[in-house]
Amino acid sequence: MENNLIQSLEEKAKQKPQKIAFPETGNEMILKAAEEVVKRKIGYPVMVGNQDVIEAFAKEHQVSTEGFSYYDNTSEEAREKLAKEYIAKFDDFSEKAVMRKAKDSVNFAMFLLKLKKADGVAAGREYTTADVIISAQTIVGLKEGFNSISSLGILNVPGFEGPEGQMLAIADCAVNAQPDSDDLADIAISSADTVKTLLGWEPRVAMLSFSTCGSSEHESIDVIRKGIEIVKIRRPDLKIDGEFQLDSAINPKTAANKVKRESDVAGIANVLIFPNLHAGNIGVKLIQTFGKADAYGPVLQGFALPVCDFSRSAPLSEMMGNIIMLIIRAQEDGGN
Repeated sequence: MENNLIQSLEEKAKQKPQKIAFPETGNEMILKAAEEVVKRKIGYPVMVGNQDVIEAFAKEHQVSTEGFSYYDNTSEEAREKLAKEYIAKFDDFSEKAVMRKAKDSVNFAMFLLKLKKADGVAAGREYTTADVIISAQTIVGLKEGFNSISSLGILNVPGFEGPEGQMLAIADCAVNAQPDSDDLADIAISSADTVKTLLGWEPRVAMLSFSTCGSSEHESIDVIRKGIEIVKIRRPDLKIDGEFQLDSAINPKTAANKVKRESDVAGIANVLIFPNLHAGNIGVKLIQTFGKADAYGPVLQGFALPVCDFSRSAPLSEMMGNIIMLIIRAQEDGGN
C-alpha cells in the first residue's frame, strides 16, 4: 500500500497530528498500528482499556507504547467521570446510560470523540462494520443535513488513464444495500466532499446505471434520476450527471458518442456512484481481480465526526492507509 498516494497523504497528516482513539487494545494489530502512528509522527494514540493490561500485552508482542495515552473503560470511576462530563454537555443520554454503554470499549471511544478528547475513532479488527456503525450512529450521530451513512473507496487501477491518472473514487460498496433517491444524494455529496478533502480533486460525480441518458427505462433508473435532482438542489456547486453506463462515465470517446448534451462529467468522471450494494460490491471486486487495482478504504462517510472501520483481515499497511485518511479528515473537521 505504500505508494505515492499514501506517502503524499502521510506528509499531509504530519502537518497537523490528531488524537486517534483505539478501542480494540487487546488486538496485536491495533497495537502495532498505534505504534506506527507514533513512529510516523502523524498522531497521538488514545488507548481505551486498562493501562497495565495494555502495556503487558504490548510487551508480550514487542510493541512500544511510547506516546500512548489511556482511558480505562473497565474502571467504574473512569466511566462515572466520563458520564458526568458527557451529561454536562449533552442531553441525549442519562448518566446511568452513559456509564452502562461505556463498558463497551467502542462506545467509550465514541464518547471520547464527541467530547473532543479524541479527534477520530479507528476500529474494526474485533468489532464488525455493523458494530462500529451502530455505535457511531447512536453516540456521535449523523452530519447535519444527512440521513445516510456510506462508504467510499479509492482505486489505483494500472493502465487506466483518467483525469486523475490511474485513480478513481467509488461509492457505496459496503453499507447501503438498496439506497433510495435521498440515500443516493447523500452518498454522492459525501463522496464528493471526501475526495476534495483527502485528494484535493475537483469532484466530477457520475451516477452509474445500465442506461445512459434514457437509453433504457425502468423504475430503478427513476430512483437514480431523482437522486441527481436532489443533489442539484442541495449542492448546486457540485458537478454531477447521469444516468451513465460505466463507459460513458469514464471514456471520453464513448461519452462523445452516447451523451448528446453538454456535460461537465461524461467521459471524465472521477467519482463513481453505484446504484446499489450488489453493483458496488461486484464492481470493486471485478476491478481488483481483473484490473489488478489497489483499493484504499473503505472510508465511512456521513457521521458528524470522523470514524474509520478496518477490515478484520486487513494487513498493517492497509490499516495505516485508513488511519492516515482518518487523520486528514479530522484535520478538516477542526481537530486539535
